Amino acid sequence: MSTYTAALGGHRYRFGSLARLLAAASPERSGDRLAGLAAASAQERVAARWALAEVPLARFLAEPLIPYEDDDVTRLIVDTHDAAVFAPVAGLTVGEFREWLLSEAADTAALAALAPGLTPEMTAAVSKLMGNADLVAVARKVRVVTAFRSTIGLPGRLATRLQPNHPTDDPAGVAAALLDGLLLGSGDAVIGINPATDSPAAVHALLDLLDGVITRYAIPTQSCVLCHVTTSVDLIERGAPVDLVFQSIAGTQAANASFGVTLPLLDEAYDAVRALDRGTVGRNAMYFETGQGSALSADAHHGVDQQTVEARAYAVARRYDPLLVNTVVGFIGPEYLYDGRQILRAALEDHFCGKLLGLPMGLDICYTNHADADDDDIATMLTMLGVAGASFVICTPGGDDIMLNYQSASYHDALYLREVLGLRPAPEFEAWLESMGLLDEAGGLREVNGHPLTAIGRELAA
Repeated sequence: MSTYTAALGGHRYRFGSLARLLAAASPERSGDRLAGLAAASAQERVAARWALAEVPLARFLAEPLIPYEDDDVTRLIVDTHDAAVFAPVAGLTVGEFREWLLSEAADTAALAALAPGLTPEMTAAVSKLMGNADLVAVARKVRVVTAFRSTIGLPGRLATRLQPNHPTDDPAGVAAALLDGLLLGSGDAVIGINPATDSPAAVHALLDLLDGVITRYAIPTQSCVLCHVTTSVDLIERGAPVDLVFQSIAGTQAANASFGVTLPLLDEAYDAVRALDRGTVGRNAMYFETGQGSALSADAHHGVDQQTVEARAYAVARRYDPLLVNTVVGFIGPEYLYDGRQILRAALEDHFCGKLLGLPMGLDICYTNHADADDDDIATMLTMLGVAGASFVICTPGGDDIMLNYQSASYHDALYLREVLGLRPAPEFEAWLESMGLLDEAGGLREVNGHPLTAIGRELAA
């Protein structure tokens, strides 16, 4: 195992492993501090970044952070690495890679071609040398397009997940939130419900509810009830109308085990949902959520900093060619991301790393009620991620999820972002909004009274 050193201010700092170097180079966050991984001082953090800049990218292939024989995510990363694609940057150090990413040579086509040759650890490493503006500038150049019944990630577009959660899965309550979102132009990425219970019967009822609305009103979108992957597979076998299979994932085998997930299980789910072939414009049928701190909270991080472990989760997602991937960036709590500043930094890192690895990245821009954050932090994060080219964002009624008890972006927030950045919904969904009389001549949303969509609430309540 290599030792890394850097001299700063008359003191020589030593880092006994690549994992230790990456942890010390990370921006301050409460999770790494809690785990005893953070730099002891700002000076040590600067020294770690100085040393990290000199590390060859190829070192991450020669020195896995978690041993190959101990972890199936490590094996996945190593075994699927494309050496031929990596070759053009194989001779660069982390610092040189940063300079290349910020150059004109790293255009949209070059970054797309390079994605299979990058490992999560490489992207995490270079992110630690970048400022927030750097993360925005590079991520904005990356374009990842996926499709099912709507097309996600096209230039000039911003999709949204409509999240009509209810504490008891009451159909009328779900319908009210669903109607609110549709009338405000939300839902082109997915209409996704976090169920109050993971029971197959309850999930099946919600799937039927959403499928009925989508079918009756010919909405070009996809539904998802965010149950455990085993529940989805069971319901597929029972003939339930499953569009997307969802699962929370993490960056180590042990952390995934804490979610009750293995790679073979995800393989089975992927095959099952693809066989349904329910998409109309594409076949991307998996949906993954991640979040910094999940591996640490499960004591499954192997001494690796939380942002690097998070990036490793994207290797798992990449295996299944998903329609959507989002980091629920502030949901795990202030024990891992203490305040709005740390949440913003994590959001930009996650989006940057996921995009570089070829994923259709979106975000739940959110915070828990005991974090040192507020709605102004939501607005700042939303704006920066919109500029950075996020594929989609999650929206809740009024920005307040009454089932999960956390604060997120609202349907109105998404309208703000589309307006100020000149972004539009997914093309299929935009055409549907126009056909329903919800768009005005300038492409903005109309204020409507007595719209036919309001029948959704009456029908479901009955």
